[in-house]
Amino acid sequence: MTITNVMRLLSKAGISFDSCEYEVDESDLSGVHAAEVLGFAPESVFKTLVAKGDKNGINVFVIPVAEELDLKKCAAVSGNKKVEMIKVSELLPLTGYIRGGCSPIGMKKKYPTFIDETAVLSERISISAGQRGVQVLISADDLRQYISAEYADIIKT
Repeated sequence: MTITNVMRLLSKAGISFDSCEYEVDESDLSGVHAAEVLGFAPESVFKTLVAKGDKNGINVFVIPVAEELDLKKCAAVSGNKKVEMIKVSELLPLTGYIRGGCSPIGMKKKYPTFIDETAVLSERISISAGQRGVQVLISADDLRQYISAEYADIIKT
């Protein structure tokens, strides 16, 4: 079993979690694919997206893998007039993570983070453990408290 920095940080903080691994398909790095391979409901598997606001810079948004970010809602909750997704080439320098392995835990810097409010509907949610093919299952409240995030309505309806 792979031990990632995300797992080390959670263990050090005394936060309960489980982990699981799956075979990575380089041709399909989507979270929906990961959920299918793991046999998890897509509404309980969350992806981490990074966007740049026109007023306060980088913001992190954690949403169910089958959903799409609503940039207008994201701008409103983050105190920006508009936000736009960062380029994939900016992800590693800003967060320390690569596409398909980005976690809201353990980024290079602490960015304002928003978790879609639907996370509270699952007993535990699955997020990237900071490496492609490795997930951690954690209580949404534990995650929110640990990374000082806010719940918000940030997906398209």
